[in-house]
Amino acid sequence: MEFAIDLSPDAQAQLDEFTARERRTVLDAIDVRLRHEPLVRTRNRKPLDPNDLATWELRVGELRVFYDVEIEPHQIVWIRAIGRKIGDRLYLGGKEFEL
Repeated sequence: MEFAIDLSPDAQAQLDEFTARERRTVLDAIDVRLRHEPLVRTRNRKPLDPNDLATWELRVGELRVFYDVEIEPHQIVWIRAIGRKIGDRLYLGGKEFEL
């Protein structure tokens, strides 16, 4: 089963702030790791505690992709935010964010 990938306007703006290499790394990880089994828990992919951002997190080095998954009526992975984790702090769009 293949899922469509859709980036929110916020996620696209956040992605645009990264270097070209970081953008390519994140987009490749999204395509490889979320296209077929976005709801399978792995070492770099986990469900999050309830929050206002998203239900799942994908780790790509120090970068983080936050997403939700829709099964019905269409199979879509909704990318809600893309940020950077430094230590125990998460930055989205250059601003610190708490989950």
